[in-house]
Amino acid sequence: MKLILLAFGLLVSHFAIAQTIVPFDTSHWTFTGKIEPDTFKGKTGIKLSEGALYLNDSTFVNGIIEFDMTLTKSRYFPGVGFRLQNPENFEFVYLRPHQLGNPDAIQYIPIFNLQDSWQLYYGDGYSTAITYPLDEWVHIKLLVRETQAEVYVDDMSKPGLVIHRLKRTPKPGRIRLDNGAPVVTRFANFQYAKTDNPPFQGTFKPEAAPQKGTIRSWQVSNTFDEKLLDSNYSIPQDLARQLTWQTVRTENSGVINLSQISKLREGHNTIFTKLVIVSDKPQVKKLQFGFSDRVKVYVNGTLVYGGQDVFTSRDYRFLGTIGYFDEVYLDLKKGQNEVWMAVSETFGGWGIQGKLVDQNGLTITP
Repeated sequence: MKLILLAFGLLVSHFAIAQTIVPFDTSHWTFTGKIEPDTFKGKTGIKLSEGALYLNDSTFVNGIIEFDMTLTKSRYFPGVGFRLQNPENFEFVYLRPHQLGNPDAIQYIPIFNLQDSWQLYYGDGYSTAITYPLDEWVHIKLLVRETQAEVYVDDMSKPGLVIHRLKRTPKPGRIRLDNGAPVVTRFANFQYAKTDNPPFQGTFKPEAAPQKGTIRSWQVSNTFDEKLLDSNYSIPQDLARQLTWQTVRTENSGVINLSQISKLREGHNTIFTKLVIVSDKPQVKKLQFGFSDRVKVYVNGTLVYGGQDVFTSRDYRFLGTIGYFDEVYLDLKKGQNEVWMAVSETFGGWGIQGKLVDQNGLTITP
């Protein structure tokens, strides 16, 4: 009897969350791009390409978002944004129908200053392999609560993607349906509900602790043009004098998403990150690091390393995702040393991470 009552209670709780049905009209949405009414396989909605729809309600924080959509095999990235502060800052979940069944068939990324970040956030909690029918209606349901979310795609019995930790600070914002490609995506039956207790079904994992030796904070400069470093093997002094600095804490992974700090734009595609390392004697230490997209490493003003991880720069399958894949051996003098890393970005994620596993005899400050 207790089990029956419990099941009934869960059922009542689930259906007690009232959904607001929203028609696709200008009184409820702000439109950009190419949009027109459409009826497809028994459902009436809209066709959207090269644009987005912005729900006029700007108060969504936690709750449920549901809609139907159609997808084709084309290479494009339609999806749903939420907690949108403005068109350049929001949480984003998108589908990659050309990657059906692959580990990145669906992805979550935070958008800061209009910059993608999939090269920084990938794998468990950010992307996964799913399948769903093409050229048919597919039901999408998104559950959001504070820093956690679940995404259901076609199969409502279990989440297709469990997002363990949303990266943006939870704030009220708008909902956005997005399709920036010149390929038609249909949307129908949009509804949403605001609730602090959406009926999650997935298993959420706590954030992993930092690895040994992870550098937890850096000094970060303002932006400048990467070209200023082209013809020098040392840091140009006229550039160094123009830099301003702030101390920035990393995520537990060691990553700093530099787009949180500065906006990528023409002539402003590079940032310096800096560490001050005090050594008790002359010695060599290994610095392991990851970056996106390009890096130059300077020790005490002299260039000692350069690397490139731009998307497809190594072969057509190379994604340019960040990780502790590179290392440099720091020739440290006794006393104070400065390690500067110039990080330049094209697209896909602007970030840096580093760790010094052996810190014996060192004092490290950002």
